[in-house]
Amino acid sequence: MLVRLFGKGAVCPRRIMSLYDTCGSSYNTTRAADERIVDALVGLLNLPEDAVVADIGAGSGNYSRALAARGYHIMAIEPSETMRRLAVPSPRVAWFTGSAERIPLADAATDGVICTLALHHFQDLYLALSEMARIAPLGPIVIFTCDPRASREIWIADYFPTVWSDAFRIFPPVRDLARLLEAASGRAVDIVPFRLPHDLKDNFAAAGWRTPERYLEKGYRENMSAFQVADPEAVTKGVARLASDLADGTWQSRYGKTLLWDEIDAGYFFLRVAPAR
Repeated sequence: MLVRLFGKGAVCPRRIMSLYDTCGSSYNTTRAADERIVDALVGLLNLPEDAVVADIGAGSGNYSRALAARGYHIMAIEPSETMRRLAVPSPRVAWFTGSAERIPLADAATDGVICTLALHHFQDLYLALSEMARIAPLGPIVIFTCDPRASREIWIADYFPTVWSDAFRIFPPVRDLARLLEAASGRAVDIVPFRLPHDLKDNFAAAGWRTPERYLEKGYRENMSAFQVADPEAVTKGVARLASDLADGTWQSRYGKTLLWDEIDAGYFFLRVAPAR
């Protein structure tokens, strides 16, 4: 089953990597590294300071820079020129142009690997995971991803149903992904749930679950790949309906209880490949 779904040569459900070439200078204003995610990455890596860590699909380097501030040397791998151009320089971050399927680093070049919300952009998932294991054959591999099947269905699915349904096609089931990662690395994989706080600094698709008004902002939506690949007409209709429901109190009557929650289970997980013994 894994070979059929995600095996060598298999193509991910959608090829959306190139969409980041259309992002503008506002990307870093809504997609900042969140310290709680950084804390989780550091804890799961469990590497000493001065360790060399590859960040695969580094984007504009927000998490690369945050981990560098914790004492790591980061090798940031990113195919998009636009994203690399948005990166804020750091003396502990070295940038490389390349894809996850062909990481431009030597065998065993790193002590560990991270990948944050980038797996769904890869063209060949098995090859990408194998490449991560190649460059870190002994160290941990930590992946932050989403599985909407494990999520509590939130109001976003009501107003933007195509975004929600697209996520089921784009993101593989987390347990299937864990098995694929085990096959690619030859090591055990742990699945660690991550509940979303209400005040995340990294505003990915479900991050604004307690601030629905943010989804009315075009710039806010444009910095999320889920909205960039969604049907524009459906998004426009959803925005109009959300604006109307917020204005007349309909949203509050249906979903106001979410404003009382501090965090939510939205189907986000860390996967951790254990270091080799």
